[in-house]
Amino acid sequence: MVTLESVISYCQKRLSIDSITDFDNAYNGLQLENNGSVTKIAASVDAGLIPLQQASQAKADLLLCHHGLFWSPITPIKDHNYKKIKTAIDNNIAVYSAHLPLDCHPQIGNNALLAKALNLEVIDTFLEYKDTNYSFICHPNGCTRTMLTERLKALFPDTFSSILYGSETPERIALLTGSGQSAVPYLKANNIDTLITGELKQQHFNMAQELELNLYPCGHYATETFGVKALAEELANHFKIEWTFLDQNCLI
Repeated sequence: MVTLESVISYCQKRLSIDSITDFDNAYNGLQLENNGSVTKIAASVDAGLIPLQQASQAKADLLLCHHGLFWSPITPIKDHNYKKIKTAIDNNIAVYSAHLPLDCHPQIGNNALLAKALNLEVIDTFLEYKDTNYSFICHPNGCTRTMLTERLKALFPDTFSSILYGSETPERIALLTGSGQSAVPYLKANNIDTLITGELKQQHFNMAQELELNLYPCGHYATETFGVKALAEELANHFKIEWTFLDQNCLI
């Protein structure tokens, strides 16, 4: 029997959970326990009601997610929050969440796997939050803007978007999966001409024009599917159990 304790211990060490400080209200680690055993893992970007219902239908007893059950302080467990917790408890589903640790991990993190998918070479990191850099800087490996655009269209066919006012031959490409709003003001100071991210604000269109940047907002959800899949697959291989990904077809 594979114990929940052994799986969680593996995750904590693999993701260096205890050494990475996340944003306020983002709780990394085991958020809800089950009866103590794991027979099948479900992976999802979000610990929402529908993913939990799908995990139940898939006969999974552990849900790995990037965005967990708890994001705001002192949330009453009622309405949709009650339904989520009840669904998990009634169906013996433990919930484990990893946010920034799964963004910045050098092997199975969202940014690292996005770089690999695009054949970009990671050369540095930036955007520090409490001693952890959570954005990657990449060398293009001969990839022109046209080539990069085509690769991103193929990788994110439903959510690809671009704002192209920068160099046609990028020299330093930043990766920040999910929300990229915090990165844009610091791109020029780090000699970065291109940013690949999940989502931006309308104001960043003007900043791209004025600062001569290439910005690729390719979907918050879509850019953050890599890490949970990789972690679930690694756990499944290590513990010899099944896993499945619960795709929500989110285009935001």
